[in-house]
Amino acid sequence: MFDIGVNLTSTQFAKDREKVVKRAREAGVTGILITGTNALESQQAQSLAQQHPDFCWSTAGVHPHHASEWSGDTAATLRRLTESDQVVAIGECGLDFNRNFSAQDQQEYAFHAQLELAAELAMPVFLHCRDAHSRFIAILKPWMDKLPGAVVHCFTGTQSEIEECLALGLSVGITGWVCDERRGMELRQLLPLIPADRLLLETDAPYLLPRDMQPRPPSRRNEPCFLPHIVQQVAAWRGEDAEWLGQQTTANSRNLFKIG
Repeated sequence: MFDIGVNLTSTQFAKDREKVVKRAREAGVTGILITGTNALESQQAQSLAQQHPDFCWSTAGVHPHHASEWSGDTAATLRRLTESDQVVAIGECGLDFNRNFSAQDQQEYAFHAQLELAAELAMPVFLHCRDAHSRFIAILKPWMDKLPGAVVHCFTGTQSEIEECLALGLSVGITGWVCDERRGMELRQLLPLIPADRLLLETDAPYLLPRDMQPRPPSRRNEPCFLPHIVQQVAAWRGEDAEWLGQQTTANSRNLFKIG
């Protein structure tokens, strides 16, 4: 089982990062991709990945919330980080028009710049899209034939949106959001639409703790050691064997990010 989305740089893990990684290994997780969301956290993610060779890797990018921070220095930092074997994707990048922590034009500029960097370096991209699907697709589409691959991480959209993402050639990342009976039911019905070779799984820890875990963990903090629960649930809703799905999604992750 490979977790493609762990925010291990989060302060929520400040006191026990080593134990978090240890629990993930003990739970059967075989790899973790640590998410970079701005220049500083991308550097921290790469440093953490170096501490766990052959188990942790990282991304280097600027989340749309931080798009206002984009600069030439930021681009230079990301480019330097990609020289490391631990850094296997550009991102988290994309658009988030839900809260607009950065102005929409700043988001679009930073997104375009990161797609250009990924294309130049022939690296896959780790994508974010929230309440911005039309613009997201419009900006991404001209780049798809220049990129070796891309995953829209933590997909929570509609049927028409997932169909458009798949038609564009994207892989789809599914989190414990799908385990939420309040807001994940529509997504649960869409799971069979995702081809087995385009499905990736993730916790997005420390966020999105699966609500249907029994017994419920004492803390609301999500961890990569809970990935097996997500694998089990997604497999059941897709009508597939959980062990097989864990192996398939691991292979998908390693193929997309050129790991091992």
